[in-house]
Amino acid sequence: MTIRCFISVNLPDDAKAAINSIVTELKKTGADVKWVNAENIHLTLKFLGDTDEQLIPRISDALCKKLSHYKAFYITIADAGCFPSEKRPRVVWIGIEDSETLADIQKDVDDVLTDFGFSYEARSFSPHLTIGRVRSPKKVVELMDRFAEFRGKAFGRVEVNAVHIMRSELKPAGAEYSCLCRIPLKYREE
Repeated sequence: MTIRCFISVNLPDDAKAAINSIVTELKKTGADVKWVNAENIHLTLKFLGDTDEQLIPRISDALCKKLSHYKAFYITIADAGCFPSEKRPRVVWIGIEDSETLADIQKDVDDVLTDFGFSYEARSFSPHLTIGRVRSPKKVVELMDRFAEFRGKAFGRVEVNAVHIMRSELKPAGAEYSCLCRIPLKYREE
């Protein structure tokens, strides 16, 4: 059997709540956007798509070995933007400041998964938290005007102490995520 999955860094509830307050403000514009539920906000390291369920324990073991030397670290949630451009936004996001450790982990995740038949990411890693997907141009100008208030702002730091293999089940009300495996990073000494 196959299951739809991805590899991610999950955020603590307080960070999700802070991001959700931004979404709440942006919703007031009335723009036609499918907003991500607060509990689903995460940082994707690699989207796997439909994956043979029997591969999950082997992928988990391989990731545990490859990531075993990393210590927990902090990332800063900052800035806001959209893909592909502000004139034609499709994805609305909150950014993650450059983190060399995060980029190294993403590369190692990509390397491990090629051994299981997954292809390398074609695009360069651009860490972000997707908060919405624009469905139509309705009130996009209003959305971008309001969105400008969040550009360049810092929204806090969070500790990354694990990487997760997540299951994504598509439901009529939206995707539901559940953790299949938690891959801990080493304890960070103060």
